[in-house]
Amino acid sequence: MNSPNSVLDLLSIAPPGWGGVLLVGAVASLLISFGAYLVGMALGLCGALGKLSGLGPLYFVFNAYTTIIRAVPELILIVALYYAGTDGLNRILAAADLGPIEVNGLFAAIAVLGFVQGAYMTEVLRGAILAIPVGQLEAAKAFGMRPTLRFRRIILPALIPNALPGFANLWMSVIKDSALIAVVGYQELALATRVAASNTKQYMLFFMAAAALYLVITIVSNMLFSALEAYFRRGQRPLS
Repeated sequence: MNSPNSVLDLLSIAPPGWGGVLLVGAVASLLISFGAYLVGMALGLCGALGKLSGLGPLYFVFNAYTTIIRAVPELILIVALYYAGTDGLNRILAAADLGPIEVNGLFAAIAVLGFVQGAYMTEVLRGAILAIPVGQLEAAKAFGMRPTLRFRRIILPALIPNALPGFANLWMSVIKDSALIAVVGYQELALATRVAASNTKQYMLFFMAAAALYLVITIVSNMLFSALEAYFRRGQRPLS
């Protein structure tokens, strides 16, 4: 059994404690998750509008994208996209007589996770748009609103309350999926925990500490999304 003093020493932020390493890893996890979330939201919006556009080629492309990404486990996708994407980019550069490049780990992690998130975000946004009463859209058309104005004034304000529960679930999902980035060697919270545990042989202590950090992030995130949902649903009848 470790004494309380030795536990506090191991979790201390200052060396020789490993608390600072865990906190830096937690910040890296949040940066990866937030970046991937924004990328996924952009891809999801394009995918949702593409699937609802009524254009056959767009529907086929985005339907294939969401089907394939949601069918394959995230770990396989992350490894495949990370290594195959880097190799493919360098092959294109080699064909153009340009030297190979070393892809930044943070950028690659955000891009890969964002690409995966985009498939799930597509379905969340598509469902939120379909939940908008058709009469509102028809009234906007009758008033002569252009598609861009209709999206900004009618669709966007109406879809946000409908999409927020799905957004919250996807944010929790990307927080957990950020731990998978450890398999490609980028040090976020999961990899930082493994490094600390393997150096000190205190596996239970550090994995419990990492679990506590993930729990804190989850609780704070739930509070923020609850506040956002209350704000965007102001004036609406409470859900029973």
